[in-house]
Amino acid sequence: MHSIRTKITALTVCAVIAVMIVAAVSGVYAIKNIGTQSAEQMMLLLCESGEKNLDSYFSSVEQSVEMVSAYVESDLDGIDEAHLQAHLDRVDDIFKRLTYKTQGVLTYYYRIDPAVSQTAKGFWYVNLNGEGFTEHEVTDITQYNTYNTNELVWFTVPKSTGRSVWLPPYITDNLDVRVISYNVPVYYAEQFVGVIGIEIDYSTMAEQVDSITLYKNGYAFISTSDGELVYHPRIDVTATDSHPEIPGELAGLKTFINYTYNGVEKQCVWLELENGMRLFVSVPLNEINAGWMHWAFSVIIVFAVLLFVFITIMLSAMGRITKPLGKLTEAAIQVDEGNYDIQLDHDSKDEVGILSRTFKMLISHLKVYISDLNDLAYADALTSLHNKGAFDICVRNMQTQMKEEGKSIEFAVCIFDCNDLKKINDSNGHDKGDIYLKEAASVICEVFEHSPVFRIGGDEFAAMLIGRDYDEREALLKRFDEACEAKRRDAVLSWEKVDIARGMAVFNPDDDMSVSDVIRRADKLMYENKWMLKEARKKEAKGEESTGDNV
Repeated sequence: MHSIRTKITALTVCAVIAVMIVAAVSGVYAIKNIGTQSAEQMMLLLCESGEKNLDSYFSSVEQSVEMVSAYVESDLDGIDEAHLQAHLDRVDDIFKRLTYKTQGVLTYYYRIDPAVSQTAKGFWYVNLNGEGFTEHEVTDITQYNTYNTNELVWFTVPKSTGRSVWLPPYITDNLDVRVISYNVPVYYAEQFVGVIGIEIDYSTMAEQVDSITLYKNGYAFISTSDGELVYHPRIDVTATDSHPEIPGELAGLKTFINYTYNGVEKQCVWLELENGMRLFVSVPLNEINAGWMHWAFSVIIVFAVLLFVFITIMLSAMGRITKPLGKLTEAAIQVDEGNYDIQLDHDSKDEVGILSRTFKMLISHLKVYISDLNDLAYADALTSLHNKGAFDICVRNMQTQMKEEGKSIEFAVCIFDCNDLKKINDSNGHDKGDIYLKEAASVICEVFEHSPVFRIGGDEFAAMLIGRDYDEREALLKRFDEACEAKRRDAVLSWEKVDIARGMAVFNPDDDMSVSDVIRRADKLMYENKWMLKEARKKEAKGEESTGDNV
């Protein structure tokens, strides 16, 4: 220990050991945080996606019933026998037309309270085989105590509460089928008249919940706000009359919850549905931890092996190793700080080179893993285009490029707006509106095939034109108008006749201080084009009417 060489060697070896341990611990800690956060983000994204799908489904049922309810109250002009029967006939026709547009409806009904009328009982239509609704003999309400909310719940609960209500699953009368129903009480002059409602197939909701899976054993389930299971893919909720309860830890207000079920530690995330139920996504903790633990173990093994290699090499070539080792240590610290764009130029065939290449491979794998997660977060679920979040990032990057390159930068922004989307949704249903949006996205992408395209709103799209598309922007705009016109002319179905307003603005370094200025000009030009299209459509309509009159 008295020689300088020994002291320097010992000091260097100790320093290398310390650095490698710190780097390994920091790397493992960073990987754990990334893995845990990524898993939580995926769980929340899945839960949000499931929530939107279920809420959309439940909302369609609610809207159908509420629309009928609004018609019922406006049409009800008396509760004597003659008025009631004529009223029921009119409501029957309205209800039938609305229900055929609502997915998963098993039965729909309008029942009159026996206290109001003994002869005008109402109606009940069922569709058990999927071949269409047929009228079914109504349940004899007089056999029940309509003030007991434990019996005939679809009638007694809305009568008792006096408000619209979603009911948890129950066995529907006379059909022996498990359903969920939405019911609205009907009043005339503050007197309870009856109940209108829709019962939806329990299996329709179950299929949507079953489609939510994560890792190998992750799944979703639904409970009431009181903690009773409504549906669970691995528990037969229908086996008993009483609903099983979820673990007590899940009844709290925290979004992310760790709990133990049947000896298995799990993590779940939940969101409240519009009908008051809760949607849970649950994954075993060992599966969540498996990903980052694999990388952590790999990091530990790599660092352990390389530590031995470093010590051996330093005894004979300490000076040659010191420099690349310092770079490698700096790279490890940058990874710990979240910077993965690291250049390691040491590419020798010795152990230090192996260490550098292995570390670059680890960083590459982490970047791919994070990139995959970003793709999930910044993709539009309907059109598979980039979403608004991705567009905001693109704008920020372009703004940074503007500051760095100044007047030499060349780009243009094109804003698109789909005309008549609301009309298609209202007339043909939102599924046809979705087809319309997909057709619009397809036309935009086909024309601006070399530019990133984004869906930035319900019916709004944007494209950032650079390079080849920027040089050919005027020709592309003309080609786009021709493609839209061809689609509108040749398509048979209204929701395939894409009609898209567009506005394109080119960056002007003398006038535009930011990318937002270019976007605003493009948006203004889009609205001008939208007005021109509207006027053109009016002229076309007048021309068709004139031709029809001459004929």
